Amino acid sequence: MPWARLGQWPTPVAPIAGHPDLWVKREDLTAPAYGGNKVRTLEAMFGRARAAGATRIWATGAFGSNHVVATVVHARAAGLEAGALLFPQPPGEPAYANASAIIAAAPRIVTIPSVALLPLAMAARRREPGAYVMPPGGATAEGALGALSAAFELAAQAATGALPWPATIVVPVGSGCTTAGLLAGLHLAHHLGLAPPPPTLHAVRVTPWPVTSRWRLAHLAARTIALVDALRGEVSPIPEGALRAALTVDGRFLGDGYGHVTAAGEAAAARLAAAGLPAVDGVYAAKAAAALFAPGRGAGPTLLWLTKSSTALARATDAQIAAAPRALRRWLGR
Repeated sequence: MPWARLGQWPTPVAPIAGHPDLWVKREDLTAPAYGGNKVRTLEAMFGRARAAGATRIWATGAFGSNHVVATVVHARAAGLEAGALLFPQPPGEPAYANASAIIAAAPRIVTIPSVALLPLAMAARRREPGAYVMPPGGATAEGALGALSAAFELAAQAATGALPWPATIVVPVGSGCTTAGLLAGLHLAHHLGLAPPPPTLHAVRVTPWPVTSRWRLAHLAARTIALVDALRGEVSPIPEGALRAALTVDGRFLGDGYGHVTAAGEAAAARLAAAGLPAVDGVYAAKAAAALFAPGRGAGPTLLWLTKSSTALARATDAQIAAAPRALRRWLGR
């Protein structure tokens, strides 16, 4: 499988101070330039793009997409130019900061007025010479290989005593790439004798159904396992029903939808900060943390998958913002 090395592995695991059964996987530290879960996705996607002879890789997403930020920050390290195909999202400080970082990285930016036009816009970009276009979040079987590798990494850390094997893993689910890859990797690692039985994967919605449908996520996980099986020439007896059974999708903390912060999330973020963890974003990690601290959590060690980079973002200059597409400038209030 073609691969582009971007991250620093393994990412640390640590207990959450004051909560004996709670642990955190510090995916915010995957790379110094810009961390977060998308670095794992991009290692596979950049490798695939280079193998296809691409010269520019297009990330697609909302104006403040983490996946787009990660793409434009890391593309040149992989020998690729970056493109950003963007559509509007609700305004807010985390989204504004991401959009500014996207502009600061100086990719080629194309905006569309609605996500409904995304398939047509993606098709137009694919017709350009040297273009490789990723779906939102890189949510393909290839993109999910990065999170699959993270499950094997976690199994190795548990085997050396860095943390107890979790009974539950809590992760925010947006495009579904990380959730599906973890689900696939946890089951495949157990099948190969490298990990105990898979924990429950508790996916906390930050985007609505059907993007975060339990059936869609399990199907993507099954496709990811099938891709690994094809690469190694062996079939894993892991039925899709078993993947669904190990997955819980929690919509209680979505609030008004993607990009909107919630009071429960802000309260949970404050509890993480009190435990000594870095400030977390209100769109992803805070909503997952709200589920982590909610009453009724199952017994046994629980691991929070901290997906958002904690690296300080670059800020676009006034001149860079002035040169950005008009729709993006208006959304930024400029």
